[in-house]
Amino acid sequence: MTTLSPGLRPHPQRPGPRPAPSAPRSPSWAPEDPRPPRPGGRFRRAAARLSPGSADRSVLWLYLLSRISLWITAHFVRWLFPAKSGAREAAPLLEPFQRWDANHYLRIARDGYFPADAGPWLSGWDNREAFFPGFPLVLRAVHTVVPDWTAAGLLISFVAGAVAVLALARIARAHLPDTAADHRTVLFFLLSPCTVFLAAGYTEALFLALALPAWLAALRHRWALAAVLTALATTVRVSGLFLAAAIALLFVLTGRARHHWRSAGWTVLPALPPAAYSWYLHAHTGDWMAWKHAQERGWYRTFHTPWEAWANTWHAAFDQTQTTGYAFMSQAELAAMLIGLALLGLLLRRRRWPEAVYVALSLWALGTSYWYTSIPRATLLWWPLWIGLAALSLRRPWVRTAYLGVAAPLATMMAVTFLTGRWAG
Repeated sequence: MTTLSPGLRPHPQRPGPRPAPSAPRSPSWAPEDPRPPRPGGRFRRAAARLSPGSADRSVLWLYLLSRISLWITAHFVRWLFPAKSGAREAAPLLEPFQRWDANHYLRIARDGYFPADAGPWLSGWDNREAFFPGFPLVLRAVHTVVPDWTAAGLLISFVAGAVAVLALARIARAHLPDTAADHRTVLFFLLSPCTVFLAAGYTEALFLALALPAWLAALRHRWALAAVLTALATTVRVSGLFLAAAIALLFVLTGRARHHWRSAGWTVLPALPPAAYSWYLHAHTGDWMAWKHAQERGWYRTFHTPWEAWANTWHAAFDQTQTTGYAFMSQAELAAMLIGLALLGLLLRRRRWPEAVYVALSLWALGTSYWYTSIPRATLLWWPLWIGLAALSLRRPWVRTAYLGVAAPLATMMAVTFLTGRWAG
């Protein structure tokens, strides 16, 4: 979507001829640029759009440099923060990345969901059915080639992350006319405070590698491809259903011709993988919602009203009921919720209804538990946030400096927190 450049306004006392009516402009992230266009700028932008190869290479170099920086941080963590005080030897090379949820995915990929008739009917059960099967299935497949489980998970996230940033850059190009928009969007995304989760054996990178191309395909009205990619995304995270709802709404809003509605059946496809997973769990546990009940047992995801969830998280953050590490992460959860609400308000104001549905469903799912859990990580999945920040920084250059000054140390701090085995959301 493009933005009309502001023209010369007639003198208020001598109004010029009334301009011919034009078609209403679609809502866009693109800011109004008060500066006159630079000579040749239009042709440079057209060339960049017609030959995205160099732009893609620039984005991939940025991605590679960010991964190298993170691996250097992990190397320092091995030496500076040993698991045991007085250690004379650093931890194994990949050990810092095998934390928390990565262990759940490893056990599912290696042993399955219900090994040796174990399950939620046993005390001490790890509630692994809370995790959707997409990532463990890919992990098991890659493990046939890469013998080390941790290395296999890191390889999945590395390749998937590259696909994700390329798709994010192309979505940014579709929304913002500035040639620097894609690079700026990816830079902000890769310096997110939670960027470490894009590198670890977690689901964020794989989900985005499916969800962002799905959204790009939907923007181009390639509904079959969008549906297939979204269906694959629903095998990785329940957030895929939120994406499916956004794409379905986009389909409805853009449907004007009769032949358009022949593709309506594709919008149902993403519901099939979660339904199949529920059927599988029911066959083993007798519970159609076993994955949801596992989340409730293991992570306090029982339903509470949004104000109860806010109050409980505030209590954990500031009333000295938790250790300092958990209290700090509760503070981060509150901040991430405020960012999400601000993003939702902006999307509604701009009438970006499909993206607003996606973010709203994410906030509802994350904001109606006993307390907030993993909202900072979820910001990685809100692609309108990174495009919106890029648009704002192109209009107000100081935003870029402010963001980098705040996000870079936060990203380093969060990486060290995760890599040392502390809870990082």
